[in-house]
Amino acid sequence: MQRSAVRPSPLFYIIVAVTIVGGVLVTLQSPLELVQYGNVITVDREPQPLGTAGIVLLVLGGWAVSLILHEFGHAFVAYKGGDHEVAIKGYLSMDIRRYTDPVFSIVLPLLILVIGGVPLPGGAVWINQWALRSRAVACRVSLAGPLSNLALGILLTAAVVLIDMPAGLLMGLSYLATLQILAFVLNILPVPGLDGYGAIEPYLSPQAREFGAKARPWAPLILFALIFAVPQVGYALWDVTHFIFGLAGGEEVFSNWGQFAFMFWKNL
Repeated sequence: MQRSAVRPSPLFYIIVAVTIVGGVLVTLQSPLELVQYGNVITVDREPQPLGTAGIVLLVLGGWAVSLILHEFGHAFVAYKGGDHEVAIKGYLSMDIRRYTDPVFSIVLPLLILVIGGVPLPGGAVWINQWALRSRAVACRVSLAGPLSNLALGILLTAAVVLIDMPAGLLMGLSYLATLQILAFVLNILPVPGLDGYGAIEPYLSPQAREFGAKARPWAPLILFALIFAVPQVGYALWDVTHFIFGLAGGEEVFSNWGQFAFMFWKNL
């Protein structure tokens, strides 16, 4: 691969900078005050303005960065696997505008994240499947995105486990880590339109692939409608997420506090 093929855009660095600013703010002031009673640690439910602004920037900025890395992962593996058109399309630039539709890929997913705490897959890269060298390559292209979320979630979890950090940053990074793991759990489902289905699609019969192509536009919408309409479905996804988060060493209570602080308007 030519070194010049991957050129991160200035916009990517701006989004990273916004995320870092959020981390600095929650370091300076925790979004929630921790109170210790003997061996029990609880939180003061009064939101702290500076820390609250910081956790919102940290989580939203971090989610935008992960969306970029998710789609870049698809494009990078596709480029290595034979589809050089992804470079021409700008998918290797890490420019979020290349992966998204302004409403359906940015506004709607972020709105749902803010309202419900469920990270919708928000981006898309168009891969020339005929240019890929094999079915195994096509499978790896689909898996590259959700695996990037899983890797980022584990790295963030390792950071909160291994590094002594202020309570606000601990909450924010724990919540962001669980969102990454949840994104992996969601995306890996074998539902047409999601990456889990894309990973098995090359090995399906022509009839099954034809059905999947017809179901692709609406199957994810049905899934997310079920998540909001049937609480047990959402609980199951969160249970799997917290199980993986716990295996990586994370503490669910810190993630829950981070979510509580992020959704501060529900607690006013």
